[in-house]
Order: sequence, then C-alpha cells, then structure tokens
Amino acid sequence: MEESEGSASGNHSSSGSPITNMAQDYLFTILLLLPIDAILSLSMTCKRFKALTNSDTLWKSLCKRDLGSTCVEALLNSSNHQHHFPWMRLYKQVSQMNSVCCHKLSQPRVDLDFPTARASHSLNVVSDCLVLFGGGCEGGRHLDDTWVAYIGNDFRRMLKWKTVHSGIPSGRFGHTCVEMGDFLVLFGGINDRGNRQNDAWLGQVMFNENNSVTFSWKMIDVGNVAPPPRGAHAACCIDEKRMIIHGGIGLNGLRLGDTWVLEVSYSSCFGTWHEIVTHPSPPPRSGHTLTCVGRSRTILFGGRGLGYEVLDDVWLLDTCQDYLRWVQIVYDLQSIPDGVSLPRVGHTATLVLGGRLLIYGGEDSYRHRKNDFWELDVSAIPCITLSSKKVLTRMWKRWKSSGYEANARSFHRACVDRSGRYLYVFGGMVDGFLQPAEPSGLRFDGELFLVELALQL
Repeated sequence: MEESEGSASGNHSSSGSPITNMAQDYLFTILLLLPIDAILSLSMTCKRFKALTNSDTLWKSLCKRDLGSTCVEALLNSSNHQHHFPWMRLYKQVSQMNSVCCHKLSQPRVDLDFPTARASHSLNVVSDCLVLFGGGCEGGRHLDDTWVAYIGNDFRRMLKWKTVHSGIPSGRFGHTCVEMGDFLVLFGGINDRGNRQNDAWLGQVMFNENNSVTFSWKMIDVGNVAPPPRGAHAACCIDEKRMIIHGGIGLNGLRLGDTWVLEVSYSSCFGTWHEIVTHPSPPPRSGHTLTCVGRSRTILFGGRGLGYEVLDDVWLLDTCQDYLRWVQIVYDLQSIPDGVSLPRVGHTATLVLGGRLLIYGGEDSYRHRKNDFWELDVSAIPCITLSSKKVLTRMWKRWKSSGYEANARSFHRACVDRSGRYLYVFGGMVDGFLQPAEPSGLRFDGELFLVELALQL
C-alpha cells in the first residue's frame, strides 16, 4: 500500500488508498477499534500508518482503552514527567510485565498508632485511603477496630493511621469487604464465640475541611431475605451496585457452595439479596477468592473443600447474559514447574495494572505457607459457552520478586491503588519463628509492605 497525502473530502489520488487518504482523527478512531496485533501489523504497511502508530496520542488512547482511564490518570498524577509521558513504552512494558519489587512499610514511629497483628481481616483502597477492619488475633480473639490511612500519591511514605470508634460493625474475622465505587460493602464473618454473621454494612470515607480523614459505617437494610450466616467466604463487586458472594463456613462448621448477589442502593442504604442457582457450579469451599476481571467475568480460584483438601480449580462466573452461570476453566499443568504446589487456601487474588490477575501467598494441604506471586492469564480464557470443554495451556505464569523479602503467609489481605501498580499487603498467619507463638507454631503478623509492579517509566 502506497502513502497518499489526499484530503478526507474524497479527492483521492490515483495511487492512494481511501483509508490512507482519511483524516487523521478518523484513522485514530478506526485504529482504536482494532486489537493491538492488528494495529502493529498496519504499522508495517505504509509510511502514514507507521507514523500514526508511533504517535503519543494514539498510545495514550490505547493505554486508556486497555489499562483503564482511572489507572492512566493515577499514573500521570504520580509521574514526574507528565508532559512527556512514555505511553508506547508503558504499554509495551505492561504487556511484557512479569516481576514485582517489594518494599517494607511497617516501621512506624513510636508516636504514631499502627494496627496490631491479625489475620482474616479486610483491607481495601477506597477514595485514596487504606481501610482496615477487624480480623482474628492471638488467643483466638476477634477484633472490632476500623483503621483509615490516606495514601495520596506518595506510595512509600509513612502512613498515618486513624481509628474509628463509633457505629462500627461488631467484632469478627473471616468477613469480606469489597469496593463499590466510593463505598465499601462488608458482609458476614465469625466472632470468637464461633457465631456466624450475615449482616451487611456500607462504609464511606469522608474528608473534613482541614483535609483530615474520617470514616463511617451504616448497616444496610436487606429486608427478610439474606444468605445463611457464614465466614471465610469469598466476595467481589461485579459492578458499582452489585456484590457477589460464594461459599464459606456456615453453621456447625459446614462448608457452603451457594452463590448470592446483593444489589445496593447507596442513597437509601437498602439492599436486595437473591440466590444464583446454576448447574454446574463450584463445589463447597472456604478460604478461596473471587475477583472481577471485567464487567461480565468473575474468576474463582482455590480454597479448602468439603474433605479439608486444598483446591486448585478455576471457575468463571459469566454475567454477560441476562442470567449468571458458572463454567469451570480446565487447564493442564505443563506451565507449572516441577515441585511447585499450585493448590492453595488463604491466598489473595488481585486485579492489577493491565488486567492481570495476581495471586499471592496462601498455604497448601500441608500448611506450608507461601510468598510466591502467580499470574493467572485472564486473556487465555476465551469467551466461554456452556458446552466449552477446551483444556487451556500456559494459563499460569510465575512472577519474579525482588527487594524486601516478606515472610511466607496465609489469610493475609491485599488491595491495589487506583493506578493498579501498587499492591498493599497486611497481616496474615506466618511461621512462629518468634516467641510467643500460637501452640500450632503459627503467629499473627502485623507487617505492612508494598508490592510494586516493575515498570521503568
């Protein structure tokens, strides 16, 4: 294809193509409808397409399209070179990303408060703040404290934590708390008397005139229909008004396999539960994860099953139709190195920059805790039909880790900032190297560290 400098009015030269004669804005619009491989192929067809595909404007638009506008804005705010941001380099680095660098953050000054050691708590980023609630601590006791720390754009600074003392949910561990826009929605959990909960709470960060941070909880009125009480279940937000939960440990220690959706009205603090009953569906389990990886797809991974076995199965909840359905994603283990145990419980699974599902830590069937990072390649999962039986290969990729080496842990919590580049990890159960330790040889950890996706911008 030859290059032509004809106008967009239709006066094409005899040697030009109608496409190459289009106005640049029209060509950008067309290119942004194409997958990245097709765009790169077009760059080799003529000089004009090559020039267009080297344009900062195009690559900034591609970053917004594929990484998300929120991530792009957050990366810009944290960058020292906003006017000459390397958009093409960012996109290529994200597509090839396979490593993280860890930084220890939990070295508070003696004059600053800091959350105590705990596990099975909740940790979220909402409105540029870290919010931590509850959990279990030494002696089998539950905690009922809420901690808030403003993050801002300075990701390595000492965080100043504040506690919220009034109007908070009762103490518990094994609950879930998910972000819904500018709100948090908390559900369920277990207290130190073994009582399971099925209440739901709405949390919101507020900034005063002097920019100090406060936080409030309000119980959500759900009427007469609610899931059975439970803890150690999994939950995630599938849009800004719906939360999905699955499984957990119910009454009498029974592991559950049910799926429920809560639709929330923020203005009235009212919610409506309804159960999703499909076949097939994931077997009962606890300590697993649910992660929304797109507006219509949610991934379930791992956990502990009915027979106390630790699982490594992957399920997709498809919400792109008028009804929800579960589909098991069958994969082979050819990409898993020998000697590596993939099954795990008490891990975290977080959607990070580039739509990557990053899994960290957990423990296996022998209570061996882990500090490894794995990517479950969401792009390898095709659009699933009910009859899909395809066995996927190369779905798992282990990431390298450098910098601070944290203790292997399970039942910790992790959350990601708005850019998707910085992952905060707090607490969990670690081996009892230090005394005093629990009789099981475990101890509760009070460490906060930062996991940074390795990019050179």
